[in-house]
Amino acid sequence: MLINLSIKNYALIDNLNVNFTRGFTTITGETGAGKSILLGGLSLVLGKRADMTSLKDKGSRCVIEAIFDIKNYNLESFFSKHDLEYDSNTIVRREIHPGGKSRAFVNDSPLTLDILTQLGKRLVDIHSQHQTLQLTEHDFQLKLIDAFADNTKILNSYNTKLAKYKATLQEFDELIEFQKNANKEHDYNTFLLNELDAVYLEDGLQEKLEDQYQQLNNVEAVLENLSKGNHLLRDEQMGIVSLLQELKLISGKLSVIGSKFANLKERIDSVFIELKDIAEEIQILQESIEPDPGKLEEINTKLQVIYDLQRKHDVSKVSELIVIRESLTNKVSATQNLEDEIQNKRNLLEVQKNELDKDANLLSVRRKTVIPEIKEKLEHSLHSLGLPNATFNIEVIPTEDYKINGIDTLVFLFSANKGSDYNTLKKVASGGELSRIMLVIKSILARYEQLPTLMFDEIDSGVSGEISNRMGDIMQEMSRNMQVFSITHLPQIASKGDHHFKVFKTDKGDSTQTQMKELLEDERVFELAEMLGGKSLSESALAHARELLN
Repeated sequence: MLINLSIKNYALIDNLNVNFTRGFTTITGETGAGKSILLGGLSLVLGKRADMTSLKDKGSRCVIEAIFDIKNYNLESFFSKHDLEYDSNTIVRREIHPGGKSRAFVNDSPLTLDILTQLGKRLVDIHSQHQTLQLTEHDFQLKLIDAFADNTKILNSYNTKLAKYKATLQEFDELIEFQKNANKEHDYNTFLLNELDAVYLEDGLQEKLEDQYQQLNNVEAVLENLSKGNHLLRDEQMGIVSLLQELKLISGKLSVIGSKFANLKERIDSVFIELKDIAEEIQILQESIEPDPGKLEEINTKLQVIYDLQRKHDVSKVSELIVIRESLTNKVSATQNLEDEIQNKRNLLEVQKNELDKDANLLSVRRKTVIPEIKEKLEHSLHSLGLPNATFNIEVIPTEDYKINGIDTLVFLFSANKGSDYNTLKKVASGGELSRIMLVIKSILARYEQLPTLMFDEIDSGVSGEISNRMGDIMQEMSRNMQVFSITHLPQIASKGDHHFKVFKTDKGDSTQTQMKELLEDERVFELAEMLGGKSLSESALAHARELLN
C-alpha cells in the first residue's frame, strides 16, 4: 500500500508531499492540471527511465520518494535475493541529477534500474491505455484462468520440474554435439595417446638421459682425464697421496712439540683422509666406465623420440607431455563411455518428462473446469457495464510444447454484438470495451490473488451515466481488500472514493506549479458540482453533487 509520495523539482512540481491510506482514492482535476505529471513521477520511482527534461530547475536534482506498507506482500525473499534491507514500511527513492545521472535506493540501499522495475511491478499496478493492450496477450489471459482455478501451487511445481527438465535437456544436447565432434577426433586422439603410451615418461627423465648421453658420448675423454687424475694422485714418487703422506709424517713429529703443531697435524690428517677417498673414487670410476656404443645408441634413440614428441605437441618438458597424455586419456575414455552417458540422460529425460506431463495435464484439466464459470462472470459483469450482448468463447487446447505456464494454448475470443462472429480481442474490441473488460478481469483477479496497489488512469474514458456509476461500484468493491486509485473525469466515479484528491495549477511569480490536496466534505461538493455543470456552480449541480456523495 502506498502511504506517502514526495516529489521535488519534477516537471511543474516544485515540492509536493501527500499521504494516502487504504481504501478507494479518487483523483480529479482539469485537463492539463498535472494529473499525468503526478503519474509520471510515481512511474519514475517504480523504475521508469528518466531524462533531463523532467527537471523543473535544470540546476537542481529531482528527488521522488515513496513509502509503501509491504507487510502483506510476501516480499522478504525478493529483498534477500537482491541483498536489500527489508522493512515493512519500505522507502523507495529516485534521484535525477542535473548532469543526467540517475540513482535509485530502497531503504537507502542502492539498486539497479532493472531490480527497481521488478520491485515496482510488485508494489503498484498502473492501469493505462498501454496496459489495456496486455488484455490481448495470451499469457495475461491465461493468468486470469489460473488465478480463478487456484493453480499457483501446481504452476510452481510445474516450473520447478520444467527447470530441471530443461537443464537435463541442455546437458543431453551438449553430449550429442560433443559426440559428433568426438567421433571425428576419437581416432586421431587415440593415435596420439598410443604414441605417448609407447614411451616411458616421468619427471626428470629427459635430464637423466641427457646426462647419460653426455657421459657415454665422451667416454674416451672421460677415461683419459680419470687416468691422468689417478696418476697425479697415486704416483709412487711424485703422487699427491705419497707427498701428502710424507707431510703427514712431518706434522706428526711437530705435534709433540706444542699445541699449535698438534692443530696443524689434525688439519693435515683431515685433508689426507679426504684426498685418499677421492683417489679411491677416481680409481673406481676409471675401472667402471668403458665404451658402450650400443647403450649410447639406445639412449640417443630414447632422447630423439622425446624430442620428436615435444616438437609435435609444441612443448619443451616431459612434464608437459605427461599432462597432454592425461588429457588425451580423458578424451578417449569420455568418447568410449559416451554412449552409456547419453543413454542415462535419455532415461532421465523420460522420467522428468512423465513428471512434467502430470502437472501440465492437471493444469489443463483445472483450466477447462473453471472456464464456464469465468465466462459467466465476465459476461454478467459486462452486461451491467453497457455491453448487454457481450459473449466469450474460451477454449484450452493442449499442445506438445512446454512453456512457462504449461502446455496449453488459450483461445480467448470475444463478440460484443448479437450475430457478430467471434474473434480475438485485438481485432474486435474497441478501446472502451477493452477498458471495461480489463476492469472486470482486475476485479476478478483481486478476489483470487494478492494484487499490488491498483491505479486506474482514466479507465472510464468514453463512458458516462449508469455505466460509470457501475464502474465506480466495481472499483469501490475491489478497494475493500486492496488499495485502489482512480484518476477520473467523471463525478459519478469521483464520488465513490473514500478519499478525494484534487490536482490543480497555481501561478507563483513567473512560474506555474502543479499542486495536490485532499478535499474536505464541502470541497468535494464544489469539485463534483464543477465536474457536473462547470464553473457556474448552479444549485442543481450542487444538489446533484450532494446526492452523489450521499
